[in-house]
Amino acid sequence: MEATINTWLADIEAEEDVTIVYACESGSRAWGFPSADSDYDVRFIYLHRIEWYLSISAGRDVIERPISGLLDVNGWDLKKALQLYRKSNPVLFEWLNSPIVYRDTHSVAEKLRDLSSDYYSSTAGAYHYLQMAQGNAKDLVRGGGVRIKKYFYVLRPLLAVNWIKQGRGVVPTEFDALVDRIVTSSTLRFEIEKPVAAKRLGEE
Repeated sequence: MEATINTWLADIEAEEDVTIVYACESGSRAWGFPSADSDYDVRFIYLHRIEWYLSISAGRDVIERPISGLLDVNGWDLKKALQLYRKSNPVLFEWLNSPIVYRDTHSVAEKLRDLSSDYYSSTAGAYHYLQMAQGNAKDLVRGGGVRIKKYFYVLRPLLAVNWIKQGRGVVPTEFDALVDRIVTSSTLRFEIEKPVAAKRLGEE
């Protein structure tokens, strides 16, 4: 699958006349609890030619491709990424700390990680994850059948909020890293591990 993803990235570069400087996995595969049919959520940062940035008319700063099979691929122009970075966009920080990287050139991601302590806002991060938990929790209280992954869409942002409250800085992308540092109760760890194991086995 990695070869297919890299082919997609190369095709995007050719079709859009851009250079992809960073590409990674986002979503459940990056978090560490994918199921057998989980999408590959590929996210990337790219550069246009210099003329694009010098144009009077602003160009589109997002590249999106229709979902194809298990592939969900889209990315942001570097300038857009930097604007979001300055605002401490939590999604971008998750991309930069993804454990699955497909492309990493020109030291862009490395430099952004090095500057993270200067630009990461705990307030913005906490608000983002709290809103995410509250929004996803609505699906759990409606009753009826709920897919296992919905619980993680509530649990992970709640753990992230606690991570921030404890002053630990940038929230790690991997779910296990959050659990290891935040969950001190062995009983709670056991209860969390049950749905994790079920999801990895493909149970819904």
